[in-house]
Amino acid sequence: MRISYSYKKGAGGFKRKVLPMKVTRPSPRRKKSRGKTALLALALLGAVGTLILIGALGWLTAGLPDPNKLMDRVVSQSTKIYDRTGQHLLYEVHGEEQRSLVALADVPSALKWATIVAEDRDFYSHKGFDLRGIARAIVVDVLTGRKAQGGSTITQQFIKNALLSSKKTFTRKFRELILAYQIEKRFTKDQILQLYLNEIPYGSTAYGVSAAAQLYFAKNITELTTAESALLASLPRAPSYYSPWGANRDKLIARQHRILDGMATLDIISRDEAEDAKNQKLTFREERGVFLAPHFVNYVREQLRATYGEKLVQEGGLKITTALDFEKQLAAEKAITQGSKTAASFGASNAALVSLSAHTGEILAMVGSKDYFDESIDGNVNVVLRKRQPGSSFKPIVYATAFSRGFTPSTIIFDLVTNFSTDPSQKDYTPHNYTDTEYGPVTMKKALAGSLNIAAVKTLYLAGVRNVITLAKTLGYQSLQDPDRYGLALVLGGAEVTLLEHTAAFTVFAREGSVVTPVSILKVQDSRGTTLEEWRTPAVTDTLDPEAARQINDILSDNSARTYIFGAKNHLTLPGRSVAAKTGTTNDYRDAWTIGYTPSLVTGVWVGNNDNTAMKRGADCSKIAAPIWNQYMRASLAGMPVEPFQKPLPLTTGVAVLDGEYANEKKVMIDSTTGEPATDLTPPELRQERITREIHTILHLLDKNNPRAVTTPDHPEQDPQYSVWEKGVRAWVKKNNIEEGVLTPTTTPSSDSQAPTLVILTPQENETIASDTLTATLQVSAPSGVGKVEYFLDDALIASPPTAPYNLSYPLELKDNGFRSLKVRVTDLTGNTQQGSVVVNLLVIKK
Repeated sequence: MRISYSYKKGAGGFKRKVLPMKVTRPSPRRKKSRGKTALLALALLGAVGTLILIGALGWLTAGLPDPNKLMDRVVSQSTKIYDRTGQHLLYEVHGEEQRSLVALADVPSALKWATIVAEDRDFYSHKGFDLRGIARAIVVDVLTGRKAQGGSTITQQFIKNALLSSKKTFTRKFRELILAYQIEKRFTKDQILQLYLNEIPYGSTAYGVSAAAQLYFAKNITELTTAESALLASLPRAPSYYSPWGANRDKLIARQHRILDGMATLDIISRDEAEDAKNQKLTFREERGVFLAPHFVNYVREQLRATYGEKLVQEGGLKITTALDFEKQLAAEKAITQGSKTAASFGASNAALVSLSAHTGEILAMVGSKDYFDESIDGNVNVVLRKRQPGSSFKPIVYATAFSRGFTPSTIIFDLVTNFSTDPSQKDYTPHNYTDTEYGPVTMKKALAGSLNIAAVKTLYLAGVRNVITLAKTLGYQSLQDPDRYGLALVLGGAEVTLLEHTAAFTVFAREGSVVTPVSILKVQDSRGTTLEEWRTPAVTDTLDPEAARQINDILSDNSARTYIFGAKNHLTLPGRSVAAKTGTTNDYRDAWTIGYTPSLVTGVWVGNNDNTAMKRGADCSKIAAPIWNQYMRASLAGMPVEPFQKPLPLTTGVAVLDGEYANEKKVMIDSTTGEPATDLTPPELRQERITREIHTILHLLDKNNPRAVTTPDHPEQDPQYSVWEKGVRAWVKKNNIEEGVLTPTTTPSSDSQAPTLVILTPQENETIASDTLTATLQVSAPSGVGKVEYFLDDALIASPPTAPYNLSYPLELKDNGFRSLKVRVTDLTGNTQQGSVVVNLLVIKK
């Protein structure tokens, strides 16, 4: 039949009409000719179709990656920064993708099978793609009008993420199938699964299961539980939607439970194991990810970038083993957090701490601010590396210079208010002590222990500013570049230094003369495990006279010496340990410091405000910085051996002012009838020995550039500081009615043969007394008879036995713990004395 259509206006449009079929029969010749033509057309059509198909396949497969080279391809990997043990990941440095390659053998079995259950249960049986899944996807896509179902196997998902784009097109899908087939022919299933687990995105910047384990759980992949494994396997389907930090965590947990049920159904785990895993409480890392010891990490990153370049650090998969001690870092952060609460009441918003091994210089802890993530205080600024004024904490460097140049801890300095400005055209420079008190003649030991400012400025002048700067540079200070600019204010913190270089410089005291450079990186390995660099303990050279270092240690560890300023109970001591410490507060209360150390550990603390605003008046270091230092040192040294400082050798120079005599006294013979100096004509019976006393500034008594010389300067008044120093001394002598000139002795000095004898039999030097009773035995005698025997514990009288043998039995308290000086003084019946002392380590045991 035939069908025709006609259009009739006004009749409803097109009208369908059925007509009878008209049949025309061809002739036999024409029929044969047409048959040949059809065969030729079909052949031609087949050839063209084949060419088109070949062309289409060529176009579809053009540019496809070579599956044989998958194992050799370069994959960007994250650089990992670890603590010194390699067990604590501090941070991953990465570009847009955070990735860490892991072998399938290191992937927990639960994670491997959870992934297969979640994504491709037929993984080990199919040939790379699932025809039923593809067909189902096509039907759903056609019915819904959108590409909602992928039907992708694990092999296909790997190809989509690693080799092709993720754009959903039929062309890309076809190319994906071709590659899936090729890859399945060339690799084992386990190799494909390993490639997949290292490539697939798990949300945020985490690519691969190892990065995901660290990002979400802060764990090494080998440490994952079954519950955590199932949760990670839940993420690749829709990482953003299922993010544990997002609004759909309940959906994520539901999917995790379905996977656990699936694993139980397939007998991968038991039903009880599945239920236990469902009930496990999951603890996720904060969304900011793995970023421990952030200031230290950034310090390390800058060093890595300078050495290896940005690209290798971000994409090279380096493994960095640092010097950081994770436990000490936690102790430092805790001390900063707790100590900052007290500091806040004094108007301080920030604090920082750095701690180094005195033996090696390794940075064991670094906290650059109380909260790296607090923008209100510029928390990301690492104050450990910022220049700040150190206040009096710089004084030990000055005194060490003085001691190395011939001065002694017994050297007498007149601590008297002085205007050190000798140029009338210049502004006065008249520093005052923290207590606003003058202390008169004091030893350098007392001046340093009590942190007296006036005496410190005089010590700096005696030592020489340039000499102090020279020593400071050998100790590693990079900040001190202009000696002429600092002047005498240097000793009171007039030059800015960083907390890191300041703390590192104090290793010269802990090491008794040699300094070490701060070390942050111990080893760098590439992605294949090849060591690119490894730190070795460097050879060190002596930079300071060992005796000068021991003298500083002896002063800074003597709590009794600083008691007159800091009190007996302060934060610069540790129970049962010998520690040395120095504090510093700038005059305007902008910076508070404490630097302290044992023979093995050196720690520095700074407290203040990043914007350099002043704290409240009274915010001194002993109240806000020292408590932080004390808390950290207690925690870090717990369980460590007790290490005493080596005592300096006894020192007598023969120069009175260096040996502790503020008055220049000497014996003279006078004529008793005239009071004038005796002459050769004075009869022997009229000769009388007297003492003449002169009191002058130290500049009058010695050459500051050669203090051990026995001769006095010929023209001391030529020293620029002489007149102002001498003026102060003269005023002090007058104010205190001190007699000078020839003195009439009130007693006759005894000869050595008349002095009492004293031998301390027990305890021995540095002996540890683990008891609640301190005992001592003596050997005592005196030609004129023993008058009394007195025992002192750190200069405090504790006993005076009335009868021989004058032995000691003294009950101890817990507060007595630590290294203490036990002194014994014997006085005979004519007033002559003899004394001795030993250092003991008291470890009181209370039952």
